[in-house]
Amino acid sequence: MSYDLWYWPGIQGRGEFVRLVLEGAGIPYRDRAREDGAEALVRDLAAREGFKPFAPPYIVDGAFATAQVAHILAWLTDRHALGSGDLATDLQLIQLQLTVTDLVAEVHDVHHPVGADKYYHEQKNEALRAAASFCNARLPKYLGHFEGALGVTEGPFVLGAKWSPIDTSLFQLVEGLTYAFPQRMAALKPDYPRLHAVRDAVARIDRIAAYLASDRRIAFNEDGIFRHYPELDAA
Repeated sequence: MSYDLWYWPGIQGRGEFVRLVLEGAGIPYRDRAREDGAEALVRDLAAREGFKPFAPPYIVDGAFATAQVAHILAWLTDRHALGSGDLATDLQLIQLQLTVTDLVAEVHDVHHPVGADKYYHEQKNEALRAAASFCNARLPKYLGHFEGALGVTEGPFVLGAKWSPIDTSLFQLVEGLTYAFPQRMAALKPDYPRLHAVRDAVARIDRIAAYLASDRRIAFNEDGIFRHYPELDAA
């Protein structure tokens, strides 16, 4: 069994939240647009019918396709026993994952506060104001929420000794935010020890460590969600 993952080939973006789970759990998959090109992704998406994905990432298993990061990860969790096995607890994990989705959207809107159809340099002044609000007000609220969730069990993971997709997502958040806002994240780091501990614990998972050291891990860049513009980094 092997899945097809469809996402833009030159960026980590939202697709990386899915890749990390597939890699960490050793689930066979093909990163189709990296193999066949962005044009193949556009053609595949256009050819789909019925309740088709709106946009990538989406994952395909035979004739079945599902999109939206939190939805994909919930589906993978159920199919591959990556959760707690308790419905109430797993619903809480999905709740946390949806909060990750909210934060990712706000990160994107920092550098594109006016519209996604405009370049960064066309909305730079608005981005400066958005970044100040995000770094000083919104970011600590999100990090504090995840820090609290990591304190429910003894850790290092949200479920304790067992990692689940929310842990790889928190890893990716810390990595991406540190790339985008290195000064601000360095200043905030002492306030969120559990969040940085789960980042370190995920990085030590054997398959994740191998993935991070491989050329399958696309480097952060200024075409993705997490972008480093020094002028937006408020310590």
